[in-house]
Amino acid sequence: MKEVLEMANINLNNLSNEITKHLETYTEDVRKKVDKATNKVTKEGVQLLKDVPIELTGDYRAGWARKKEGSGLIIHNRTDYQLTHLLEYGHAKTGGSRVAARPHIRPVEEKIVADFEELVKKAIQS
Repeated sequence: MKEVLEMANINLNNLSNEITKHLETYTEDVRKKVDKATNKVTKEGVQLLKDVPIELTGDYRAGWARKKEGSGLIIHNRTDYQLTHLLEYGHAKTGGSRVAARPHIRPVEEKIVADFEELVKKAIQS
């Protein structure tokens, strides 16, 4: 209510400046909340990938980490990155048979993307 009363006392010449100021404040607030959401879902994604029940050495499981790239964060396997594609999609064996796929990355990705979208919607609406 106080902001409405303050807005009522704004000179028409300063209206665009006031609107710009409030939009910049709102944009900065949303940006901070989106950064916080990014941090939260990537931490959760790394933990979910580490908890996937795949019978492998601990190196693959422990290799999941976050990395800053540009203005965002990516989740990757820093130790056995070659295995990610082979395990997720399966691969051919010597003799022509195939090793079955063990999808474990896509379900985690779908979950954290949905969580991120929900957090961003809340950030924009608040």
